[in-house]
Amino acid sequence: MEPKAIMPDDRTLQDFMPGVAEDFSATAGTALAAGHGPVASEDLIIEALREVYDPEIPVNLYDLGLIYVINIAPDGTVNIDMSLTAPGCPVAGEMPGEVARAVAEVPGAGEVTVRLVWDPPWTPERMSEDARLALGMI
Repeated sequence: MEPKAIMPDDRTLQDFMPGVAEDFSATAGTALAAGHGPVASEDLIIEALREVYDPEIPVNLYDLGLIYVINIAPDGTVNIDMSLTAPGCPVAGEMPGEVARAVAEVPGAGEVTVRLVWDPPWTPERMSEDARLALGMI
């Protein structure tokens, strides 16, 4: 049975994840000094994201399709929108922080903010072919 990420209309995120705000975000790293050199590349950030795993699924968050947006500003600031496989995920409050810390370690990354989003809802179709293979879905 596939996980469902869509909440019934009469329920809110707080019903599934008490204590986690709908606009939950985590920040790590610090702003880069002027003249800091090249900013982090998207490839290096993706490499770092592939080191963060969902503790319940043996696949990294990037290949699971949980990373929706990666924005890298000219000053090295990185903004990431991510989701989870289900609103009731027990590590919802921890995953954005883990992602922010991993990306903040990338050379040329300044302050990193990771925002937890629910729209569009995650579906298994967002997974990479490697993730589907690892989970026996192909």
